[in-house]
Amino acid sequence: MIVIFYILAALLVFLSFKSFRGGIEYLRYIKSELAKPASSFKPFVSIIAPCKGLDEGLEENLSALLDQNYPNFEVIFVVDDERDPAVEVIEEISRRDAEAAEKDKTKLVVAEKAVGSAQKVENLREAVLRVTDESRVFVFVDSDARPAKNWLSFLVAPLEKEEIGAATGYRWFISKMPSFASEMRSAWNASIASALGPNLRSNFCWGGSMAIRRDVFERLGIRERWLGTLSDDFTVTRALKEAGLPIFFVPQALTPSIENCSFREMLEFTTRQMKITRVYAPALWKLSFFGSGLFNLTLIWALLIIVFASPAQITFWIAATVIFLVSFFSIGKSWLRLKAVRLVLKDYSDELRRQFWTQNTLWLLAPAIFLFNSVAALLSRRMTWRGTRYELVSPTETRILP
Repeated sequence: MIVIFYILAALLVFLSFKSFRGGIEYLRYIKSELAKPASSFKPFVSIIAPCKGLDEGLEENLSALLDQNYPNFEVIFVVDDERDPAVEVIEEISRRDAEAAEKDKTKLVVAEKAVGSAQKVENLREAVLRVTDESRVFVFVDSDARPAKNWLSFLVAPLEKEEIGAATGYRWFISKMPSFASEMRSAWNASIASALGPNLRSNFCWGGSMAIRRDVFERLGIRERWLGTLSDDFTVTRALKEAGLPIFFVPQALTPSIENCSFREMLEFTTRQMKITRVYAPALWKLSFFGSGLFNLTLIWALLIIVFASPAQITFWIAATVIFLVSFFSIGKSWLRLKAVRLVLKDYSDELRRQFWTQNTLWLLAPAIFLFNSVAALLSRRMTWRGTRYELVSPTETRILP
């Protein structure tokens, strides 16, 4: 049995070192992107923002979309019910913006109720039909994201190169009133955020901050491919990879999601992400399952050896060394990642400074959450999202449950 422990320990240390190296590359990439001069590429953009309910800070989030330092754009807000409480917020900020700018650059679209797709997907499918004829780039953003003033300029810039299929940012969770559940969600999500970087072939799209040229969107038939799906971004990612079009990660498009959550909401969110991953990217789900299982099994085994073995035994010192190395590489990765994010989200320096301890300690518990999510995804494909219950039958078939 001890030979098996040695093998698992060696593998975990290797993977931890590789993850640490990834943190160094992540920081280096963000520094290099931030140093680039601003682009002059400014085509007309249609920002599409699906809304449902009153997200925490919804007014500030949606107002940020209208307050972009960008010359030519429109914002299309889309809901599935004209009585949705978000409509009142949308109408108010649209009125204020039209009075200040002396022109109306917003539209409110009411989509039909979804039948065999996620409601968000149905909203997007309707919104892309309502863009202005002069639109050259589609930008998709989530209502819980709060982009900076130059977010749109940076997100669109890589699309000047026709060989780029899409540009993407990602989310970073920040809680107004830090709690264990909120900070745990942020630490869990952070490990996915740093998976994006210089490798254009391995990058993926995130639907909360994503840009794609209109001609690419239409040529790949994205609207038709969305039919029957639950995940808009995984579907776009798959279409781009099949077409051989790379995805560019834009650090400046990293957007804060400022909200708190309960422990139950944290587990619901993380499990939903993993259930979606199991259906749309099964290889990635298997990798997460294996990695989280390896981490938890090996570290618990090492701790048991330290508790019950004698310091005179070589196994004791090997177990201690494994714990030290894994901790060193993991804390190093978390520290590098947070340092990189602080370079981007300068307006939230105080909040990110408070995350120093949570980001550099909760990495220890994140693999346990990942393992729970992976097992839950293995046992069920059902989930609740924005008040609607779904069953993921396949990547192209979604069932809405009563």
